[in-house]
Amino acid sequence: MRQRSRGRVTLAAVAAMCAVAALPGPARADGGTPAYAFDPGAEAVAGAVVNTDAKALNAGSVYRSSIKAGEKLYYRLNLDATTNAYVSAVAVPKSGGKVAYGDGITVSVRDSSDLRCSSEDARFESAQYPRPIAAYAYRVVKKDSSTCQGPGTYNVLVERESKATSGPEDWELELRYATEPELADDAAMPTEAPEDWPSASPAPPTPAGDNRRQGGSGYYDATSLETGEWKDGITPGQTRFYRVPVDWGQQIFATAGLGNSPASDKFVGGALAMSLDNPAQGHVDDASPLAYSGKPASVSLDPVPPVAYRNRFDSSSSVSAMRFAGWYYLSVTLSPEVAEAYGDGPFPLTLSVKVEGRAEGSPYAGDAGIFAVTDKDKDLARSGRSGPQAAESESDTMKLVGAAGIGVGAVLVLALGVWTLVARRRATAAAADGGGQSPYGGPPQAW
Repeated sequence: MRQRSRGRVTLAAVAAMCAVAALPGPARADGGTPAYAFDPGAEAVAGAVVNTDAKALNAGSVYRSSIKAGEKLYYRLNLDATTNAYVSAVAVPKSGGKVAYGDGITVSVRDSSDLRCSSEDARFESAQYPRPIAAYAYRVVKKDSSTCQGPGTYNVLVERESKATSGPEDWELELRYATEPELADDAAMPTEAPEDWPSASPAPPTPAGDNRRQGGSGYYDATSLETGEWKDGITPGQTRFYRVPVDWGQQIFATAGLGNSPASDKFVGGALAMSLDNPAQGHVDDASPLAYSGKPASVSLDPVPPVAYRNRFDSSSSVSAMRFAGWYYLSVTLSPEVAEAYGDGPFPLTLSVKVEGRAEGSPYAGDAGIFAVTDKDKDLARSGRSGPQAAESESDTMKLVGAAGIGVGAVLVLALGVWTLVARRRATAAAADGGGQSPYGGPPQAW
């Protein structure tokens, strides 16, 4: 009996140790929200002043660079004759710095003869305060075009314009290079832009209790949202990032609002700026900056068309940018000037989002990558998790499963050892007491 008790105690101890090992570790301490959350996997790359010295970018990768006032920097693409390539640049001025009306960046893709394939700029206009701004450019294959169609070396040119009254600091850059999947049936796709679409803003979503979603600090950690009215807080000078899954055939509508403040009634022009960007971080549209005087105020994006492949043929950049499905990004910035009259906050921020329309099928062949809305994306939008939070949750689950597997294996091995030891001792005791008969058909064999 004593031997059996020892065996049980040993097994219980090992099981307890395995259970402790399987528990998740303590939560990491919050080190504070950075001004902009760069992708931690971004590779450092220096832009070249001379195009022949430019570093090549790889599809599906994220890069981190910087640009001086008035500088023009080159990066290289090696393209075939069939792939549509998109390169975006997010310019991040120094927090607390100074920008002027018209400051900004221009991104263009050019062939080896310096013919421009496409370009887009991002500018500071009436909301003249530092915040991340994004623009993209691309090389797309067109049957009826002779420009930028062949394989070979292409240049990505990023140009910064800053007034003499602007801050002299370097702007950091986050570059992304994505390629578009091949079409399932190229011949069946329309080649003209849509003529009209529903442009009436739908009724705002019904508030559903205390729906709080804390926005992220960059595209990398943008908080996922679905249709609804969401509450957050924002401090002067801060930019909040959110993302919404918008599928083929669907439209997105968004309104941002500030709650009232009893601290003052001073007028602040351009107090709140809101922007919409597509899955390739190409700029879609922005709302007219909101003026604030201590009373509740809101601003809305102009209606954009439903997501459709044919939108790319429209001359309007806000229509053309609605060319693929995926995560659409909303960013909201509160002017640092608000702090002078109303304090440091945080201020109550409300974001009303509505996705209208029935989802349609993808025009692409096979996996569409970032240009699709998956069931997982919809789950993230419902839960409000960001991409990094979802990845961390999956990692923790795998670690838990792995630890549990190791623990179970250790228990089984130890149980077998204890059983062998007990059986041998019983056999010895039986032999000493009466004739050498061993229990359970004889002593265990050596391993």
